[in-house]
Parts: sequence; structure tokens; C-alpha cells
Amino acid sequence: MFASLAAAQPPAGLWDATVTVNDLEIPFRFEISGTAPNLSGSFFNGDERISSTGGSFENGTLALNFDQYASKLEAAWKDGALDGKYGRSNREYAFHAVPAVPKPAASGKAPSIDGQWEFAAKSSKGESAWRLEVRQSGVRVTAAILRVDGDTGALEGSYRDGKFVLSHFDGARPLLLEVTPAADGTLELVQNGRQKYTAVRAAEARARNVPAPTDPATHTSVKDPSERFHFSFRDLNGNLVSDTDARFRDKVVIVAIGGSWCPNCHDEAPFLEALYKKYRARGLEIVGLFFEESDQLKDPARVRAFIRQYGIEYPMLLAGETGELHEKVPQAVNLDCWPTTFFLGRDGRVRAVHAGYAAPASGVYHDGLERDVNELLERLLNENSMAAR
Repeated sequence: MFASLAAAQPPAGLWDATVTVNDLEIPFRFEISGTAPNLSGSFFNGDERISSTGGSFENGTLALNFDQYASKLEAAWKDGALDGKYGRSNREYAFHAVPAVPKPAASGKAPSIDGQWEFAAKSSKGESAWRLEVRQSGVRVTAAILRVDGDTGALEGSYRDGKFVLSHFDGARPLLLEVTPAADGTLELVQNGRQKYTAVRAAEARARNVPAPTDPATHTSVKDPSERFHFSFRDLNGNLVSDTDARFRDKVVIVAIGGSWCPNCHDEAPFLEALYKKYRARGLEIVGLFFEESDQLKDPARVRAFIRQYGIEYPMLLAGETGELHEKVPQAVNLDCWPTTFFLGRDGRVRAVHAGYAAPASGVYHDGLERDVNELLERLLNENSMAAR
């Protein structure tokens, strides 16, 4: 009887899962916990767990909601596997998963690719090169591609048959990356089975004619740095919040432009909230300007879930739809990355702008970004507030 009951629901624990994107299977880790009918599920981004906000298992079907993504997983449990679909916004992927089988410890030898790499790549944001951060332990590798708007999430995989096969899916940004070390010390990259690149060690990139990656600290600027930065939008309760409000007077202010649909904005949110807790008593304020789809502006359920997910205490404002970005933030120059973060001094003027967010998967680039932001805030907060008026 107990064996029959156990077979009647998907077992708790880790699963080997795939989503199919453009006929390409992307493998990833998935986890199920709980007891029917109240099951929950989790995606992973490296060590970060992205868990469902609600779920059930009834009549042989697993249904999981991820309100922070406004997404849903539905899959039938049959013959030892889960098969169904995962939908997010206007995207829907075929989903397949089987309980993970303990694998023997990875062994053997693999060429060393640990470290920082760069490769030529064109993007709509004017980029000529991207970065590749690799951390290796034997045949196992964790990596991330870093563009000006942020990274791909933590790609995970191992070395076999002469190449490293890495993949990522955390409920968003599915990606498969094949990395083949070449005899000349370069890496041949194949992204999602189609795009091909050649990566070289970052220290050798210029000598090997790879253009410099775009600097996220200079990608976006403002038309007149001597002018105060202005914003005036309504929060989720309909209250108007403006840069002229008393709460921002003589304060250092971070204006974080993003959206709850944006994976790299999800990456940045815990960092911003940690900064708020650390520096608020010394005069830091943060305000989020979110650009959403029209249905979210009418009923911002995903934005509310975003706020709950990261425990955000600073005001989040609904600034408009994504296509209105330049109209609603007219002082900015070359504003095209999600997220983009403006740092204002106590005088209300922009002192720095950073495009994108390098999350923990970006390794040394993440560490450098967080160090630089903390140093910047220390300088701005130490400015004489009266002199800044």
C-alpha cells in the first residue's frame, strides 16, 4: 500500500529536467518538495534557489506557479516521468523531468579553461565583444557570459568527448553552451547550437585583435550632468512619488530602472535591498522605476510578487511600458539596458550610471562591481549635505 501511495505522486528531491527551446533541449536541475496535494518546486541559478509561490498535485498533474515570473509549470506524472509545459509571458516551452539518479563522482582529466575570457560579438546595444567567466574544478565547470546588460545566469556542466557542455535554466534565459578547447589556446564556443564564437584569454584579447567589451560604467550617461535628475511616477498604491519629495532631500539616491520581467533585474534586487539596509541610516534612499507590460500596469501582480520575493522596502514606481523608456526618462543618453542604475549625490545630480548587473555567476566581475558601488556610496554619503545644496 505504501509503495502504491509513493508511486502516486512525484517523489520529493532533485530531478534531471529539460525545456525544449527552438527544438533544442536545455538540461537543468529541478527540485520538488512537499507531500501531495501541496507540492512545491524550485529552479536553480548556481546556489540561488527560485521557488514556486504556490503549487498542487491533483489527478496526476503537477501545477506550480512562480508569481515572481508570472509563469506556470504544468506536467503530468506518468511512467516515472513528468511531461508538460512551462509558460512565461508569451513564451511556452515543453518540459520533461525524471528523478535524478545519484551519479558517480566526476573523474578523469580535462584541459584547464578556468579564468576570464573575451570574444568578439555584435549586439543591438553597440557591443563588439562579450566576456566569459569560467570556474573549474576538475572536469566540472561553472561559467557565465557577461554582456553590458548582465550575465546569462550560472551555466553548469562537465567535460566529455573533447568538449565542455554547459547549460542553464532558472525559469528564464535558457541557454546551452558547448566549449571546445583548441590547440592554439582559444576556445571554440557554440551557443544554443547555432551561434559560433572564438574566445581568447582576457589578458591576450587586445593582442589577438578582440575588441574591448563595452564598459557598463560609461555605456549610459545624462545630457546635462549639472542638472538635477527628475522622476515623478505613482507607486503600486497610486501615490505620486517625486524626486522633490522630502524623503529624498539631501539624500544620496539610487534610481534603479528595470522591470519584473527582466532576469537581470531579479539578480540586482537582493543587492539593492542589502545596500538599503546597510546605508539607509546614513542617508541613502533607493527608488525603483519599473517599466512593465500593459496588463501589469493595470494589475501589477508580478511586481508585487517581485517585491515580496526580495523583501524590498524602498518605493517601487510604475513608470510606464517598456517602449516608453526614453520618453519617461528623457535626461538619459544611450539608455538601453535592463537594469540601469543611476547614482545621485545629495545635490540630486547624477554622479555615476551603471548599465546592467553582473550577478554572482560573473565571478570577479560581480565582486568588482559590488566593491565599486560600495566605495562610490561611501564617497557620496560622506559629502557635506549642506554644501551640496
